[in-house]
Amino acid sequence: MRKIVIVGAVAGGATVGSQIRRLDSESEIVIFEKDRDMSFANCGLPYYIGGVVQDRDQILEATPEAFYDKKKITVKPYHEVTAVNTETMTVTVYNRESNETFEESYDTLILSPGCRANRLDVESDMIFTLRNMEDTDAIDQYIREHQVQRALVIGAGYISLEILENLYHRGIEPTLIHRSEEINKLMDQDMNAPIIDELEKRGISYRLNEEMTGVDGHTVTFKSGKQEDYDLIIEGVGVKPNSEFLKDSGLQLDDKGYLPVNARFETTVPEVYALGDLITQRYRHVDLPAHVPLAWGAHRGASIIAEQLAGDSNVAFPGFLGANIVKFFDYTFASVGVKPQELEHFNYTMVETKQNQHAGYFPGNERLHLRVYFENDSRKIIRAAAVGKDGADKRIDVLSMAMQNQLTVDELTDFEVAYAPPYSSPKDAINMIGYKARNK
Repeated sequence: MRKIVIVGAVAGGATVGSQIRRLDSESEIVIFEKDRDMSFANCGLPYYIGGVVQDRDQILEATPEAFYDKKKITVKPYHEVTAVNTETMTVTVYNRESNETFEESYDTLILSPGCRANRLDVESDMIFTLRNMEDTDAIDQYIREHQVQRALVIGAGYISLEILENLYHRGIEPTLIHRSEEINKLMDQDMNAPIIDELEKRGISYRLNEEMTGVDGHTVTFKSGKQEDYDLIIEGVGVKPNSEFLKDSGLQLDDKGYLPVNARFETTVPEVYALGDLITQRYRHVDLPAHVPLAWGAHRGASIIAEQLAGDSNVAFPGFLGANIVKFFDYTFASVGVKPQELEHFNYTMVETKQNQHAGYFPGNERLHLRVYFENDSRKIIRAAAVGKDGADKRIDVLSMAMQNQLTVDELTDFEVAYAPPYSSPKDAINMIGYKARNK
């Protein structure tokens, strides 16, 4: 009987365990999780804080006891894997509750330890980050116990934007600061203007090129010299991989501490796989490395690893497209393909359209801004971005499928839209991108 040890019990770890059990009823599966909770909906945490999702059980999807009863998989929370020995095929585990350390053997090891939030070098009891259910409960409890009225949100990435919106919906007055003028970095910067519009529309204070330098009680001091009082501070200043425990394992990490894997999610060491936020892979549509720490890749990787272990050696991952999306108040910001800063590797042309999301005469119409980058020689799409109050998600999903199938930008004219006035126009925005590209 094979023994499978999994490190991490959130999206990647819990899912890969479930997928393996679906195909393999015999192997022993043990999952070590260093934190309190397993299998929670990480992407839903800001919405629970904001009260959009009201039932905590909708976010916390499983408990170790229920997981074992249903799948016969042992999950051990508060158990941190502190070292991996790939020669002896063992892991060193620290039990945070009993303060004991022990060795656990494996036949197959699967790594999904994720990332942790960066912290600024400022200490205060009212500073929090948001990465797991423990963080969520701590923030929610602090808001209730301290009657929080004013909050400072630091950073302008996905988590910061989502938590700011949800604090606002909860009746808390938020302020946003960011250390540079580049916000929401997966989006073209000029397409981020609606973020500022939404802040100003609601009278939400924001300052770019600003940093927090100190906290004294409730008084925050900033690089600009300003001093302001807050009841709560949320830091959203990036993440770093939880890979320090791998430094003497023989596994090859990249210069940022991430773990490269191949198309089967295998590492450079036999019988060691990895998935989730820890890994780097490749793009499927261009020859560049890709780090895409989002849920879809973790779930796809879980299925591929499980099928590999079940004996299907033909299954392989063709690479990422990097599709991503975020909601900020009334607007949706979505993109797919290489990141804006990676466009420098290509000889490309950009084409865009700003038009109605559906028939202009139909009530509720909104403007949609759609932009596509294509390689000049091959005419293949390398990146697309969309912003609007309605329909941005639909267009990016369609373009993702087009890129997956290596369509040229010119072939977008042949996209057959499901047309009716409430949904689109006879010539959809995607069609118009194709027509405009033909003139370039």
